[in-house]
Amino acid sequence: MEKNSSLWKSLVTEHPLCTTWKQEAEGAIFHLASILFVVGFMGGSGFFGLLYVFSLLGLGFLCSAVWAWVDVCAADIFSWNFVLFVICFMQFVHIAYQVHSITFAREFHVLYSSLFKPLGIPLPVFRTIALSSEVVTLEKEHCYAMQGKTSIDRLSVLVSGRIRVTVDGEFLHYISPFQFLDSPEWDSLRPTEEGIFQVTLTADTDCRYVSWRRKKLYLLFAQHRYISRLFSVLIGSDIADKLYALNDRVYIGKKHHYDIRLPNYYQLSSPDLSRSPLTEQFRNSRQHCNK
Repeated sequence: MEKNSSLWKSLVTEHPLCTTWKQEAEGAIFHLASILFVVGFMGGSGFFGLLYVFSLLGLGFLCSAVWAWVDVCAADIFSWNFVLFVICFMQFVHIAYQVHSITFAREFHVLYSSLFKPLGIPLPVFRTIALSSEVVTLEKEHCYAMQGKTSIDRLSVLVSGRIRVTVDGEFLHYISPFQFLDSPEWDSLRPTEEGIFQVTLTADTDCRYVSWRRKKLYLLFAQHRYISRLFSVLIGSDIADKLYALNDRVYIGKKHHYDIRLPNYYQLSSPDLSRSPLTEQFRNSRQHCNK
């Protein structure tokens, strides 16, 4: 106890204060190190932000080590700064290797920059998603799915081209790039259920899409809850976009436009209202999607 009190006394009460300050400034290496520290701590997040931070901090610690070796001649200051420089250098190399190892096909690059990157999805997470998928080519006038025949066993998102959606030969809407091809069918089934398409999806042009097998994707969801929530948001948004696309085609009379969000839309089911073939088709397609 007395030893601790004497140590505290020597540190606080008997430590000499700075009565005189050093007149000359430190050398340029010291100030360069300080500047590198200030600029380095302004880095952002993500892989490239970490590369920025560790590169500048590493250079700052290296300059401090040189300053300690040349100007101060203090072995302890040099040792600490050199160790911190080595740590930053190793972190920089590790992150650079991770960035270099994440290589995708062109379709994955386009999909990431257009759909996943705006949501702030990191590259390692997208890499996990991409490894469970495959890129497929669909030629013009070939069918992705046929009404009443094709089983719902995958989930796909269009990367290039355009898909035409029809039911009983009647046109419903188009699927554009970065929209899911089968989001209503996917959302209508539980993981243990099976079903078939109630619409026909035909390539209006040559198309390329990224596809996940149903069982493989559910296994990925079980392992990564974050990815499961991400797909839930993406699929829900995609279904809403498709419903609004159908809603834009529902007209009663010449100029009156019904909105599916309003209660009066459901008056279309009243028997005393005349129904156009397009309105009946829209109602049938919604019923199929809800099955």
